[in-house]
Amino acid sequence: MSHAAPYAASGGGELAARVENVTKSYGMGDAEVRALDNVTAGIPRGRFTAIMGPSGSGKSTLMHCMAGLDAVTSGTVFVGDVELSRLDDKRLTRLRRDKIGFVFQAFNLVPTLTALENITLPMDIAGRKPDQAWLDNVIDTVGLRPRLKHRPSELSGGQQQRVACARALASRPEIIFADEPTGNLDSRSGAEVLSFLRSSVREMGQTIVMVTHDPAAAAYADEVMFLQDGRIVDTMTGPTAEKVLERMKGFELPGVVSQ
Repeated sequence: MSHAAPYAASGGGELAARVENVTKSYGMGDAEVRALDNVTAGIPRGRFTAIMGPSGSGKSTLMHCMAGLDAVTSGTVFVGDVELSRLDDKRLTRLRRDKIGFVFQAFNLVPTLTALENITLPMDIAGRKPDQAWLDNVIDTVGLRPRLKHRPSELSGGQQQRVACARALASRPEIIFADEPTGNLDSRSGAEVLSFLRSSVREMGQTIVMVTHDPAAAAYADEVMFLQDGRIVDTMTGPTAEKVLERMKGFELPGVVSQ
């Protein structure tokens, strides 16, 4: 199956990020593992894209390469119109700080800071003042205004992850990468976080790329990109949990259990 141009962004719209003929290998010789195998894909601006696949399929590697957290072995990566391989470490760090937001499975909050201080921390470190109108919009969308003075230990897991999402949004990044953002949450808290991410796309025009193994989480996305053995094997627009699960069964992906 071809895994190049057909899996560029659907709709032909402007791309927030893209990879072209990207290969990522670890090790050498007989020990070489090819985590990504000549992948070409685009992330549409203002859309919610989910990346799915079994363990070892390359989904997290693809996200890390797109976000500039990991260098590719060959091929090119763009965030907007900026080719990452042309940046030195200082400029790459600045691009990640100014243009990219991150949400991880671990909330990564500073325990001694309040929720509000955690949200504004990246901008404080960069010496930039937040856009107050935008910050207020983010805080209201995340629904934590009554909890802004609370420290992480005083918040539920779902509230902590919503703080982490708000922190990613507060600087108005071009794109947010979320790696299994609901992996440490119960189903109700996970649904709250996913609803917030969905509304940030719909109401704020944010671009989000989310790695997940959960069909129910992928159903919040506009489009799902399926990886297997380091290649993009299919995409789906307008996903539902049932359609995603059925598609994954069709690929005979290991580790997926029907519930």
